[in-house]
Amino acid sequence: MVIASKSTQEFVPIKEIRDGVVILKNGSLRMILMASSLNFALKSEDEQTAIILQYQNFLNSLDFTVQFFIESRKLNINGYIALLKDAQKEQTNELLKIQIKEYIDFIKNFVSSTNIVAKTFYIAIPYSPSVFSGKKGIFSGLGNLFGGKKNKEESGNRFEQDKLQLQQRGDVVRQGLSRGGVRTVPLNTEELIELFYKLFNPGEVERKIS
Repeated sequence: MVIASKSTQEFVPIKEIRDGVVILKNGSLRMILMASSLNFALKSEDEQTAIILQYQNFLNSLDFTVQFFIESRKLNINGYIALLKDAQKEQTNELLKIQIKEYIDFIKNFVSSTNIVAKTFYIAIPYSPSVFSGKKGIFSGLGNLFGGKKNKEESGNRFEQDKLQLQQRGDVVRQGLSRGGVRTVPLNTEELIELFYKLFNPGEVERKIS
């Protein structure tokens, strides 16, 4: 019996990424916000209580779902090490050269022994267009034959309308989290592509870091 193998793309639910919006194969849209961290442990007891209540009020005010997720990755110090090595080469003082080399070795050993992990926080905001907007009638085939350009324009207009609805949801989330001291910024198209590439290719990313 021959089993046909499926390509990786078939398992990825993303159809395309356009104008900072993730379009899934089922037609729904996603906006991804990157959020700042909040050192909750350093807050006073009153501040902690206020943050918890504000976060609770924020969640209760939403009339749509959101997803919070954390990306944890081994800290990549290659760029920092490269800068130190360049500084070592340009240094004319032999004592400072030795000190920079010892510092580089210390950083490498410290990171490898402690397994430092960098965490990034994201919020995924969904929006599903109305089922009636994509409903086809019995004459839809004729429309495809004689109104191809018009159909493309209508599709573009629907996307802009759906994107506006998604952005409004994003504004609600950003304002709600800002009241609790969390800053957020939406990812653009290039940042989204990079994020999902890392999520779907973790092994390759680890090889680049090590």
